[in-house]
Amino acid sequence: MSQKLQDIMTQNVATVSPQQTVAEAAQIMSQYNVGSVPVVQNGKPVGIITDRDIALRVASKGQSAGTVQVQSVMSTNVVTGSPEMDVHQAASMMAQNQIRRLPVVENGQLAGIVSLGDLAVENIYQNEAGQALSDISKPSQPQGQPSPQQPQMY
Repeated sequence: MSQKLQDIMTQNVATVSPQQTVAEAAQIMSQYNVGSVPVVQNGKPVGIITDRDIALRVASKGQSAGTVQVQSVMSTNVVTGSPEMDVHQAASMMAQNQIRRLPVVENGQLAGIVSLGDLAVENIYQNEAGQALSDISKPSQPQGQPSPQQPQMY
């Protein structure tokens, strides 16, 4: 019998609203020791903000995290799963979309979140979690750039 996301997901998920500041989102990330937080409006996930979003879209541009709202830097094309989704299917979806966390949505409301770590804890899913991480961690090759040659071993 295969396991469902509802069996391994974290149910009490720290979230932010689109109107909160990036500084508040960063404080939540620090408090919970996470690198991303779902953005929720009336219980419905509308985006996700990551530490990378904050670094690249706020800090690198010299903007103030205390005044920039989450909605202006969050990612809105959120890939989600359902509580009934098979864990193997979720691992495959995460690898395909190169994401480390999958919000779990039921009836349009955020019900939980699953991370690659959650998948890896289940021994039978370690291979899939490792493969997903491998797929997620592949460096992207800039367009038109030749790939570096591998050093020859003699």
